[in-house]
Amino acid sequence: MSLTAVTLGKKIKAGEVSVAEAAKACMDSIERYDSEYNCFVTVADREGVMKQAEEIQKKIDNGELTGPLAGVPVAIKDNMCLNGMLTTCSSKILSNFVPTYTSEAVEKLIEAGMVIVGKTNMDEFAMGSTTETSYYGETKNPWDKNKVPGGSSGGSAAAVAAEEVVCALGSDTGGSIRQPASFCGVTGIKPTYGRVSRYGLIAYGSSLDQIGPLAKDVTDCAALLEIISQYDKKDSTSVNRDDNDFTGALVDDVKGLKIGLPRDYFSEGLDPDIKDAVYAAAKKLEEKGAIVEEFDLGMVEYTIPTYYIIAAAEASSNLERFDGVKYGYRTDSYTDLHNMYKKSRSEGFGPEVKRRIMLGSFVLSSGYYDAYYVKALKAKALIKRAYDKAFEKYDIILGPVAPTTALKMGESLSDPIKMYLGDVYTVPVNLAGLPGISLPCGYDRDGMPIGLQMVSDAFNEKTIIRAAYAYEQTREYKRPADVAERGQN
Repeated sequence: MSLTAVTLGKKIKAGEVSVAEAAKACMDSIERYDSEYNCFVTVADREGVMKQAEEIQKKIDNGELTGPLAGVPVAIKDNMCLNGMLTTCSSKILSNFVPTYTSEAVEKLIEAGMVIVGKTNMDEFAMGSTTETSYYGETKNPWDKNKVPGGSSGGSAAAVAAEEVVCALGSDTGGSIRQPASFCGVTGIKPTYGRVSRYGLIAYGSSLDQIGPLAKDVTDCAALLEIISQYDKKDSTSVNRDDNDFTGALVDDVKGLKIGLPRDYFSEGLDPDIKDAVYAAAKKLEEKGAIVEEFDLGMVEYTIPTYYIIAAAEASSNLERFDGVKYGYRTDSYTDLHNMYKKSRSEGFGPEVKRRIMLGSFVLSSGYYDAYYVKALKAKALIKRAYDKAFEKYDIILGPVAPTTALKMGESLSDPIKMYLGDVYTVPVNLAGLPGISLPCGYDRDGMPIGLQMVSDAFNEKTIIRAAYAYEQTREYKRPADVAERGQN
């Protein structure tokens, strides 16, 4: 489990490790360590996993499966449907929901011969930045168990950092792949909106959600992204493109690459340790031949209100379907249909989800629709325009992922506004539908990981993969102390 996914895939292909050995090591690691971190909501049945491994091994031996990740174990965030496996969105309201179909991104992993080992913990319905709003309890950060792993894909990021799996899928609505990757010292990519099918992803904000990979390094993320980036006619927002050769972008060369550092990102509110680490990373890229300049991006102060109005409005619409009638949790006692709706939803949803549903219903209501929702859509268009203008001059925008490193458990739950403001560097990327990557670039005074964010223009994933790979060559992957110690014993 200490290997990268691509390295493990090579060993399986070379016959040095069998698929069954890799699957067993993964299941053993989850069984032994997950009680410490709570990364998983549902762990796949061991017998079923070993059967999967056996079938995949035969296909590898027969030459049917030749991909770089064939036989590699992978975990899935618990908002992606998997036929026959409990899929809860970490909510009580879906605590008994077993889908009869599989999401397209997960289907692609299965077709590539990856072994699905379970569903990872998350903030309830992906609403949160800490993985503390989960009905199944919070996930702990492998770097410090008193701190949050970030969210909403905290279970996936922590599972990779804790070496319970070698890679995982997450989803990103406003930073939910990049921020936990930053907090847990791993790498995560949020692809361009439309690059990966959203079919079978239980929606939070339909115009913002995107599925993406979390892994130890850029190479693993590129290989995973290559597998899941395919056109899907079942998703009306899926874009048909033929430039999905992301592993081809893994070259250590940034000569002549123009990198912009937005001054707006380095003002008050940013932890000095993070500021220093990001500037140091920019200097490293400059030494490798990139052209680095500071510039004014603009619109930054509008991103948080714009995002939370649009995301909450879409959430209130998307979560309307969970009413206790067709599937999911239903209250035990009720007097009539409306009472059943009310009680099922009151008992089934957690406080953060209720807060966002109410906010969304308010901004969509008569009399407030134009004042809030329409205005937010206009601001969204202006944010996209600010990025378009920046990308006329720069290939990449470089900055921090979050204003702080991982927070203490309970710190932001007591102050939701503080939690929302923590998304200031990630949400604009979703509003503009752009690709972004987070990779480790240093550590704060307490030894907690710091993430570096790179953003490029729509469908330019290869540019950020190339730059991230080049930067990654200047550093070594560092494991959390507990995990490194475990490896020595």
